[in-house]
Amino acid sequence: MQQIINFIIRNKNFLLFLLLFGLSLLFTIQTHSYHKSKFINSANFLTGGVYNSLNNINSYFDLRSQNELLSEENKRLRVLLRNSEIHADSVFTDSVMFKQLYRFYTANIIKNSYSFSNNILTINKGRNDSVQQDFGVISSKGIIGIVDKTSANYAAVISILNTTSRISAQLKKSNHFGTLTWDGKSPEYNQLIDIPKIAPVSKGDTIVTSGRSSIFPKGVPVGIVEDFKLDLAENYYEINVKLFNDMTSVEHVYIIENADKEEIENLLSNN
Repeated sequence: MQQIINFIIRNKNFLLFLLLFGLSLLFTIQTHSYHKSKFINSANFLTGGVYNSLNNINSYFDLRSQNELLSEENKRLRVLLRNSEIHADSVFTDSVMFKQLYRFYTANIIKNSYSFSNNILTINKGRNDSVQQDFGVISSKGIIGIVDKTSANYAAVISILNTTSRISAQLKKSNHFGTLTWDGKSPEYNQLIDIPKIAPVSKGDTIVTSGRSSIFPKGVPVGIVEDFKLDLAENYYEINVKLFNDMTSVEHVYIIENADKEEIENLLSNN
């Protein structure tokens, strides 16, 4: 306390000057509208800059939670979209009785491979999150793969960049369908085979899932036709499909569960 008093005594003239200068500024600003407006604008500019910088910092550290919120929102929108497309021709008298054919779960890819012939992805959801074998996996841009094995908290996914992968896909414009495969060459392309030569195929056509399995709903984006040719027997097209997804940098995904999958498979197994 004594040091503070000594400091004030030593610098009393300078402190008095600051006090009088501050009072003069205050009186000038209060009594002159022009000076007052300039002061307010300058203060707003400074505080606005400070708040903007703080907000940018907070936004940066909040990106993870915001991404999770966006993923959850996208999941809800996908549920509504897919199920509304399936039941577009149906009439529901009670929305509470609406049965969702497809359920969606959000997940992150924690391990990705794309340079081998049989690539496997690992996601951070497993049996504890109701994820099971043969659930479909997609991203916001399109198809990713199919769940192969699960543990309590994780799942292994057969990537579409896997030479054993076989997924039913079709031309969006004509509904001619075939099998989506991978030749093991480029991570940018898949191959769609068994498309009959009567199908109207053009470069740039969109390829989507066909819905002819219990894994993926119809219409999940796959890619576009890059080029095509007839097979050796000249009965079917072999189509090179440029994928919508960049399979070398995927992170956020959605897991698809077909609520009627077990019933469909039991029906087929009894035939």
